[in-house]
Amino acid sequence: MNAPESFATPPLPAALLDALRAEFAERCSTALAVREQHGRDESVFDVPPPQAVVFAESEAEVARVVALCAQHRVPVIPYGAGSSLEGHLLAIKGGISLDVSRMNAILRIDAEDLTVTVQPGVTRKALNEALKHEGLFFPIDPGADASLGGMAATRASGTNAVRYGTMRENVLGLRFVNACGEVVRSGSRARKSSAGYDLTRLVIGSEGTLGVITELTVKVHPLPEAVSAAVCFFPSIDAAVRTAMQIIQIGVPIARCELLDANAIKAVNAHDKLGLKEAPMLLMEFHGSEAGVAEQAATVQDVAADHGGEAFEWATTPEARTRLWTARHHAYLSGLQMRPGCRAVTTDTCVPISRLAENINASIAEVEAAGLPYFIVGHVGDGNFHMAYLLDPALPEELATAERLSAQMVARAIALEGTCTGEHGIGLHKQGFLLDETGEEAVALMRAVKQALDPLGILNPGKIFVA
Repeated sequence: MNAPESFATPPLPAALLDALRAEFAERCSTALAVREQHGRDESVFDVPPPQAVVFAESEAEVARVVALCAQHRVPVIPYGAGSSLEGHLLAIKGGISLDVSRMNAILRIDAEDLTVTVQPGVTRKALNEALKHEGLFFPIDPGADASLGGMAATRASGTNAVRYGTMRENVLGLRFVNACGEVVRSGSRARKSSAGYDLTRLVIGSEGTLGVITELTVKVHPLPEAVSAAVCFFPSIDAAVRTAMQIIQIGVPIARCELLDANAIKAVNAHDKLGLKEAPMLLMEFHGSEAGVAEQAATVQDVAADHGGEAFEWATTPEARTRLWTARHHAYLSGLQMRPGCRAVTTDTCVPISRLAENINASIAEVEAAGLPYFIVGHVGDGNFHMAYLLDPALPEELATAERLSAQMVARAIALEGTCTGEHGIGLHKQGFLLDETGEEAVALMRAVKQALDPLGILNPGKIFVA
C-alpha cells in the first residue's frame, strides 16, 4: 500500500541525534539497512523508515530515550520482534524506533506462585524453554515467536486462548515508561486487586501509544500430566466450524481448536511435506490427566463424526505433536509461497461462537466470487479466524479488491455483534472500524486518555485513532 502524503516526516533535530549518539554510541544507528528493518512489518503499508534506531539494554535507557524525545517532541515507536500485522510499528510521523529486543532477561521465576517476571524482549519460545525445567509453561501462543512486550502491547492471544485466555488474563503486573520518561509500576504478583484504576489493563492492548513496557509479571501454568493432539478432516468448512461450536457449547475443556482450510493445508503440505488430506481440517489439543484427556478426546471424536468428520488421527508423542503444530505455525509463511512474490492482506475478526459459521461462509463466498487467492486459519474455539488475501503487489486492482473484501468481512463481524479484531490490534489498518464498533463516545474517551497520558503525542503517534 502506498503511503499517504500525510506520512511525510519532519527532519530529526540534530541536537537529539547528537545526544543519542553521545549516550548510545554504536547502539544508535542511522544506517539505512537498520532503519528499513525497523520500518517494515507484515502489513502492506509502504512507509518511510524511522530516522534512527536506538537499541536499549535497560529500563533506565528506555526512560532516557523517551525523555530526550519528549524534550525535542520527536516520536518514539517501541519495537520488539517486528511480527505485527496491522502497521503497529511503522514510523508514519518519523522519529526513533526504540528496539527493546536486547532486554531479554528472565528476571524471576516463582514456581510456587506460578508467576514469572521478564523483560519485554523475552520471546515466548525462550520463556517456555526456561520454564520446562520447572515443569511449567506459558500458554499464550500467537504463532510467531513474538516478544512478550509486544504481545502485551497488542493484547495477543493465539492457539491456547480458548482454555487459557489472552494476554489480558495472563499479565499480573507491568513496569512501563510514560511519555515524560518516568517509570511507572502497575499491578503486582498477587492474583487479584481492587486497588485503584487498573493501569495494567489500560496499557495492555494500547499498542505502544500510552507507554513503553519494560517489565512484565505473567502467570504460568503447570505442564499437564497428559497432552494429546488430533486432526480430523471435514467435507466442508461449515461442518468443521459447527463441530468446533458444538465442542465449546457442550463444555469440553479443549485446550486448542484450530481450523485450516483446504488452501492452507495445501500450503503446509508443500512447505513441511506432511501429506495431509487437502480438505478443511480441525487441529485440536487436549490437556489434563490421562483419564480426562481420553474422555475429552472420545467426546470430540463423537461430535466430529456427527458432522461428517473422518480420518481422525492422534498424535500423542511430543515429536508428533510438534510436527503438527509447527506446520500450523508455518501456515502464514507457507501460504505466501502459494503465490511467489505476493503480499498478503491479512485480517482477523472475532464473533460470538454461534455466529462464526455465518461469518466464515459469507467471507469465503465473497473472496471466491472475486477470484482472489486466499487461505484461512483460525482459533475457531473462541470465534476468531484469519483470512489472508494473496495479491500481486504490481497490480493495484488486486490490493483494492483485497481491501474491499477485508472491509466487508470486518463490517459483517461488527454487525454480528463481534469485533473488528480478535488479536491483531488496530494499528493503521483498522482505524476506521474502531469507530463503527465502539461508537463516537467511546472513541472520544479513548482520545482523552491518550491526550492526558501523552499530551505531546510522541508515543507511537498516528496509531489506533483516525487522524
